[in-house]
Amino acid sequence: MFRHQGKSRTLNHNLRIATILSFVAGLVNVTGFLAFKQLTTNVTGHFALFMNDVANFEVWKGTVYFLYIFSFLFGSFLSSFLIEVFKENKKLNVFLLPTIIECLILVSIAMITFSGKIIYPDLIVCLLLFAMGLQNSFVTKISNAIVRTTHLTGLFTDLGIELSQLFFPESHPDRAKIKETIKLRIYIICFFFLGGIIGGFLYSRLHLKLNTLIFGAVILFLSLFYDDMRYKVIRTKRKFKHRKSNL
Repeated sequence: MFRHQGKSRTLNHNLRIATILSFVAGLVNVTGFLAFKQLTTNVTGHFALFMNDVANFEVWKGTVYFLYIFSFLFGSFLSSFLIEVFKENKKLNVFLLPTIIECLILVSIAMITFSGKIIYPDLIVCLLLFAMGLQNSFVTKISNAIVRTTHLTGLFTDLGIELSQLFFPESHPDRAKIKETIKLRIYIICFFFLGGIIGGFLYSRLHLKLNTLIFGAVILFLSLFYDDMRYKVIRTKRKFKHRKSNL
């Protein structure tokens, strides 16, 4: 799911990475909101609050929202920058770098919980937004801008457009392609919702608090080895069939 790029990517590749990353985004979003009462996967609401403070001549008060926005932007920038720098390295899957950084951020934030009271909550929110900027950037690049996983506004817009196109087969004859895209959108929305539900359960019911983020980091980390494990399973099956046919 991280290995295939460009024309070699299929719907199944995008479905796999979309479900994993949208689940993690949903989990991070709910965890960040329950812990800090701030959205931690997108910047639309923060931009509105920033503009409101500027309009009321309370620019300094709005600085924190500007930092939230900048954190997401910088995460997106760094992710794309790393991919561009290392894309010529054939031995390295460049999409692993942003994913590993995201895992480290989520684990580091969870570890802060063990140190006692959180002194700088706004800094934690910035780190979560930075991590989501990383994620949204690399999944956009690896899927050729087909998959977005950290916010749903654009997804619902695209889903509404594509559903309407099904009613006009003469104008949009490639119904199979449209149905594939609709399937992808629905998977992202459902797994974002599922991630939020499980994140809320772990945070509130099991009282894991910010340790909930470790669960997201573990899922991300395991997903890095999915391609290698799947390849080894397929290769083992082929060897077994080859030996069986020679008997």
